[in-house]
Amino acid sequence: MTTSDRDATTVSLDPADWEADRAVAHRMVDDMFDYLQSVRERPAWQHVPDEVRAALDENLPREGTPLAQVYDEFRERVLPYPTGNLHPRFFGWVMGNGTVTGMLGEMLMAGMNAHGAGYDQSALYVEQQVIRWLAQLVGYPQDASGILVSGGTMANLNGLAVARNEKAGFALRTEGLQSSEAPRFTCYGGSETHSWIYKACELMGLGRQAFRSVPASEDYTVDVAALRAMIEADIAAGDKPFCIIGTVGTVNTGAVDDIAALRTLADEFDCWLHVDGAFGSLAAWSERHRHLVEAQAQADSIAFDLHKWGYMPYEIGCVLTRSSDAQDKTYGTSASYLMPAMRGVGVNNTYFADRGIQLSRSFRALKAWMSMKQQGVDRIGAVIGQNIEQAQYLSAKVDAHPDLERLAPTSLNIVCFRHLADGYDEDALDRLNEELLMRVQESGFAVPSQTLLGGRFALRVCITNHRTTYADLDALIDEISRHARAIIDD
Repeated sequence: MTTSDRDATTVSLDPADWEADRAVAHRMVDDMFDYLQSVRERPAWQHVPDEVRAALDENLPREGTPLAQVYDEFRERVLPYPTGNLHPRFFGWVMGNGTVTGMLGEMLMAGMNAHGAGYDQSALYVEQQVIRWLAQLVGYPQDASGILVSGGTMANLNGLAVARNEKAGFALRTEGLQSSEAPRFTCYGGSETHSWIYKACELMGLGRQAFRSVPASEDYTVDVAALRAMIEADIAAGDKPFCIIGTVGTVNTGAVDDIAALRTLADEFDCWLHVDGAFGSLAAWSERHRHLVEAQAQADSIAFDLHKWGYMPYEIGCVLTRSSDAQDKTYGTSASYLMPAMRGVGVNNTYFADRGIQLSRSFRALKAWMSMKQQGVDRIGAVIGQNIEQAQYLSAKVDAHPDLERLAPTSLNIVCFRHLADGYDEDALDRLNEELLMRVQESGFAVPSQTLLGGRFALRVCITNHRTTYADLDALIDEISRHARAIIDD
């Protein structure tokens, strides 16, 4: 068989009809522009109907289907039923909402399909630039190390592992925790620290008990005096404190720990100071509000998400270390197939792969680079500031309402409150507010979420949407009151 005969039977995954698929692609772009432009006209959330779930439960597709048909199925069965986080009245958890520019960046990223470990390629230099911009925004030196990852959990895990290696005091990378020199490591954070810390301690072989959960003060920040006492007790017991974790924007209430005080303790006890700034760190982008978080620049490492308060599409998180080589000392490795070359594609072969776990990495930096250039950081920061001021506005409305009670201070962009009712005890109020939350969500009007504060059920409104207006907040209070009256009158 000749080469031409073999090539005649070669299979490719490129379109069989480029022009037909190009036409479908143009439909996709037009439809998604319409989808984003009309987001306010749809429910904030709607249940996935049983028939749609049944339709998605398909047999393995052995044979191909025309792209136009696959896209039609997407429009019918997938597109109408998201969590709703694009919607201006989606206030649940801390979910970002994306932009048109971010969406297009995702498409271009997938089209390039760059491998982001390193190499002499544009993707490397774009990510280097984005890391320098992000370091500047949090007040870090321009030679700080950093890497883009999937999100806050991976960013925080990266920072905690660097902290342990930097403070281990022995050849941890070579000998591991089985070394006779390995102490019992301990790390510390407030009781409001996000649950990533437990996953990280388990994955790193430290166990959940390595994390010392410090009581929170009345404002839900870490109790610094209690933290000091716990560190001193652990040292007396022969343990090795290696990291203090401060939170800039706790997930429950948006509280900001006293990072300056934590820095003082970290220096005194030779601990690494890591800041979990998953969403709160980005308040530094707001000229009017950066003072609320400026102390985070004193940390040894900072983790945050750009897909939360940076309004970029999932997934894109970041971890920065003040030290330029701490990440490389923790994650750097060598292999013959990854050796850097003097010239050619292999120059800078493992630049970012040596800063984290992943070798195969997507070109996440592109959507950040495009968003920051097209929107301008000052404009993004203005919207972040607007969200903070909207939270203060909502907080004032709750305080002025005779049937609502705020359950926590409003530090950044989260307002926690509950509806009251005459004659209801605490347990009954919990049940009332739980039912109220479900009715508001199921109505499709808005999506608050929930938490427990002081053991009591709270409605939690987190404002991280660039589409939210003050009128949306007025309407939210009216809708909550309407559903509450219906529940109480039943």
